[in-house]
Amino acid sequence: MFQQTLFVRASTRWLKIGLVGALMASLGWAHAQSNASSYPQKPIKILVGFSPGGVPDIVARVLAPKFTEDWKQAVVVENRLGAGSNIAAQAAAASAPDGYTLLSVSSAHAISPAIYSKLSYDASKDFAGITLTATGPALVIVSPELNVNNMKEFLALAKSKPGQLNYASAGVGSGAQFAAELLKSQAGIDLAHIPFKGIPEALTDTMAGRTHVFISPYASAINLVKEGKAKAIAVTGSTRMPDLPNLPTVSESGVPGYKWIFWYGLLAPANTPRDIVQKIQSQVVVALKQPQVIQRFNSLGTEAVTSTPEAFDQLIKDEIQLFKKLATASGIKAD
Repeated sequence: MFQQTLFVRASTRWLKIGLVGALMASLGWAHAQSNASSYPQKPIKILVGFSPGGVPDIVARVLAPKFTEDWKQAVVVENRLGAGSNIAAQAAAASAPDGYTLLSVSSAHAISPAIYSKLSYDASKDFAGITLTATGPALVIVSPELNVNNMKEFLALAKSKPGQLNYASAGVGSGAQFAAELLKSQAGIDLAHIPFKGIPEALTDTMAGRTHVFISPYASAINLVKEGKAKAIAVTGSTRMPDLPNLPTVSESGVPGYKWIFWYGLLAPANTPRDIVQKIQSQVVVALKQPQVIQRFNSLGTEAVTSTPEAFDQLIKDEIQLFKKLATASGIKAD
């Protein structure tokens, strides 16, 4: 009888504890929901690891006033330069996961784990994807000294002179280098690498004939191509561009399946509540559908696009693996 009474008392005690725990959990959930529904309650900061004027910076500055207008909170864009955008990423990863510090990124975010042996953050695990914001192809720019008029002629020349032609890049580990290494791999050609400090230098030297080919971000070269100052032989996307309808893709010009797209997106620190992430994502979708925003992005040779947070997370994981394979095969290291 004593044991039975003890069991009943114990059971009643654990039942009470369970009910209290469930009540506390329910209150916690309700509190979290309340926080999400009232977000934001203070200024938001968008970190950018690149100089003003680049696409990640422009994305942040397009979104900031729209957020401010709709949420009645100040949104500050802060450029933190250095280490291939890693300084900004490190700061964002170390920030509180509350939705008040965001990070505007480019493909470089997925490249960093492939070229840096020691990062103070995990490019995948330490962030929560919010959405893609834009994508854009590149242009294959060739030296006028080569006397080639299309991609097939360039490939034939490169194959006839293995290792004698070179390609320019915007620096070791840059997207332009990975785009060229992917082309080398898929086309079966051998090109020497000439790194520069940035896109303008690489583009200028290729136009002047001091380097042979440069895979340039579309926005950086499109006006020069239209003015006849730069010679483009292909576009790296899956389709032709409206501004250059007669310029074929690399894929249809002798390298089937080749595709190189620069992408841009918005991240939050890992463990940011999913409903806050979703609220931000929904706001980005609204902002990027505005006609003036679409036109602004199109002028940069990019397309305003969005995705689910889950799809953006997966894209980053997939891209990290791709870049690691390319870096290993090509020996690309930044440290």
